[in-house]
Formats: sequence, C-alpha cells, structure tokens
Amino acid sequence: MQRKSYKSLTIPQLQWDASQSSEITGELVIEPLEAGFGITLGNALRRVMLSSVEGAAVTSVVIKGVNNEFSTVKGVVEDVLHMILNIKGIVIKNKTGEPGKMTLNCSGEMVATSGDIVADEHLEVLNKDYVIANLGKDADLSIEFTVEMGRGYASAQWPRGESLQEDGRIYVDAMFSPVRRVEYTIEKTRVGKEINYDKLRIRILTNGAMHPQDIVHYGTSVLRTQFEHFLSATEIPFNEISEVEEVDQTQDTFSDQRAGAAGIPVDLFLKPIDELEFSVRAHNCLLSSGVKRIIDLVNLSDDELLKIKNLGRKSLREVKEILAAFNLRLGMNIKELDLKKMIKEQETDGTES
Repeated sequence: MQRKSYKSLTIPQLQWDASQSSEITGELVIEPLEAGFGITLGNALRRVMLSSVEGAAVTSVVIKGVNNEFSTVKGVVEDVLHMILNIKGIVIKNKTGEPGKMTLNCSGEMVATSGDIVADEHLEVLNKDYVIANLGKDADLSIEFTVEMGRGYASAQWPRGESLQEDGRIYVDAMFSPVRRVEYTIEKTRVGKEINYDKLRIRILTNGAMHPQDIVHYGTSVLRTQFEHFLSATEIPFNEISEVEEVDQTQDTFSDQRAGAAGIPVDLFLKPIDELEFSVRAHNCLLSSGVKRIIDLVNLSDDELLKIKNLGRKSLREVKEILAAFNLRLGMNIKELDLKKMIKEQETDGTES
C-alpha cells in the first residue's frame, strides 16, 4: 500500500534564557511555531503546570496538649489556628515521593522557625527562616507533622463524622503545587522571508521545591500522556518529515527587520497610547510619567516601567498582554529618526507609483 504524503510542520527550537534563570525562576523561549500555535501550546502548558504538578505539603499535625484548632498553647503568642496558617507556608522538597514525618520541639523564649524542624531523611525544608510561632519563657511547643504528596490544592481531609481525633490530630488544608506563577507572551518571529511565525515565552516562578525546567518536563509529560489516548491509528511521524527551521537572529534589531516587514504599521509607533486602550489606572500612570506615545512605551524595559509611581506588577502584566496583541513588546529600542525616515520612504514610493 502506498504511504500517504503529509505536509511537514515547523519544528521549534527551545532555549532557556540564562539571564532570567535561577533555582526558582525560569524563562523558556520557543520559536519558531506555526501561526496560532503560540497561544495553543502556551495556554495548555500553563494550565497543566499550575494545576497538575506534584508537590509535598503538610496534611496534618499533632500538637502536644491540643486536640482542636481553636485551642491555645501555654506561653505561645500565636493561637493554634494562627500556627496552622503559618504551617501551610512551609516549603518542603520530597526526594522520593513517599510520605514522611517531621517534628518540631522548642521551649523557652525564642522564635520557632521551620529551620528548627527535624525531618525524615527524604524530606528537606527549604524556607528555613520561615516563622511558625513566637514562644515566651514558660513555653513548651511540640509538633509532629505528616507530609504527603499531592496535586494542586486539597482541603483538610477530616475523617467523616469525627470532629476530634484520639491522638489529637488536626488536619490541614494543603497547597501541594510547587508552582507559584506561570505567564506567557507571544511575539511574531521570522523564518527567512516569512514573518507569520510565533515566538512563545513562558515564565515560571516556583517555591524552590522543583526547578523550572523540571516543571516544564512534568507538564509536557502530562499533556503527552493524555494526548496519546486520542490517537486512533499509528501516529503521523511529523518529527521525521519536518525540519528544524532556523530563526532570523536579526529580527530583534528594529533597523534590520524594518517595522513594516514585521507586520507592524510604522505609523503605529508614533500614535498616542490611547490607541492601546489600557485600563484607567495604567493609562493615567503612564501619562503622568511622560509616556504619551507608543514608541515611548515600547522603548522602556520591565524595570523602568515598574519604577513608575503607582504602576505595579498587575499593571505591568496588563501592559505586556496588550502590547503582545499588537505584536509589540517592551525593550524594542526603536529610534524615532528611523521611523520618520521609513515613513518618508513609504510616502515617496506611494507618490512614484
């Protein structure tokens, strides 16, 4: 039987931005992607990484002399409910994925932190300066923690019909996910003379229990496992019939790529920021700082934008999302003189034709 011929797909290159990488943060750049694949892959990966990556958390505690969360411990400033809220913030790395135990024994006037916790060999407490309770001179605090693995968020798993446990165990709401935030942006990129390709940037912030690269690996494994069950026949070997396209590395220099060639109208940069329809708060913050035109905005960096009075990270995300919708981004470093020269060239070409 003759084998059916398929049209190849663009195979992207993946690269981690070294300037944005640490143990808790990472930025992955994926390019080139077929048109529209940026939002398809970015949204799917983001949702999976936020909801489905396994992590370790405290699920229950036994506090000496206490049998419910509304009690107090002699000599401890915080009541039990307050301590439990603090316990939820302990960041734990589980090296094997098996359940485990941790203990905290403190007495006398001191600040009890997660660094005072003694954990099983396969467990590691990462935020050792995290405060659990403040103790007075006559305080004696003893806590046993049960640590389990899970995904996402789980409410306290109290045994049905039992409000008080024989061993005084108190069950705790658990946030298992090691992922704190995932955001992505989509830009246009060029392959040869073609400009209708996507560049996807995924930024990941973790609690330190997993490296951002491991987060992406886990999320990709989840998606691949799920999608495999959608195959009704032998998988089409797109990896074999497709080639990795080389991205035009001059694209980030405005003078090389020329604004019009990038699919962005040259005169857009000289228009007021009103054209972008920001929220009232972001719009007023930008205007009050002297950012009146789009070119003034896209020439700013993230740090410069955050220095604007009353413009926080939420507004920064809004600005970047709206710019991306127009194929714009921060840090474009565009020279106004080049813009005016191009506009003049376009007008000359139009007159001659």
